[in-house]
Amino acid sequence: MNIFDENITADQRKLLRTWKVHFRHIGSEIGYRGMDDHEEIIPLLHTLRQPTFFTGDDDFYKLNLRHNSYCIVYLDVFPHETAEYIRRFLRHTSFRTQAQRMGKVVRVRHSGLTWWESGAQVEHAQSW
Repeated sequence: MNIFDENITADQRKLLRTWKVHFRHIGSEIGYRGMDDHEEIIPLLHTLRQPTFFTGDDDFYKLNLRHNSYCIVYLDVFPHETAEYIRRFLRHTSFRTQAQRMGKVVRVRHSGLTWWESGAQVEHAQSW
């Protein structure tokens, strides 16, 4: 299940829906507007079945947020590029399946991907 933070704009969500990317949006389809990042969103992720959470908030790219039951993706791109990079991430050979994503906190950039993984103390990197 893909979960989008409320900072993913309506035009980008609309574009993703035309590309048949399924998701639920915090504030309109799950949770409520203004949910606290760490005090409420992280516990929400624990209640869902293997969610991948997409956000533009850099506070979520932290080693201590790794957990085997979810994936967090920090989109370090311009807001008007969000949809394109979400789709690129979901099609990437290393992150294509839910099983490949679980336990990771990922930063998506123009240059490529970096991530922290459960059970590892080193940051991994890969170009597109």
